[in-house]
Amino acid sequence: MPNPKRRHSKHRKRIRRSHDALAVITPNHCPRCGSATRPHRVCDNCGHYGFDKGGQKGTEVVEKDAF
Repeated sequence: MPNPKRRHSKHRKRIRRSHDALAVITPNHCPRCGSATRPHRVCDNCGHYGFDKGGQKGTEVVEKDAF
């Protein structure tokens, strides 16, 4: 397996790793209970999604089961 002929400098290493940072997720707030939720996901607290998903008009949102 080939080895590098010369050492990579700190600057070259940091340029290479500049794209590895994780993006910050900005939380949205649930309109029903107000808890922080991730975008486009069901609320972990109350199970609310925001609208009837999949073209099921006139049906209620299913509540999250209490454990």
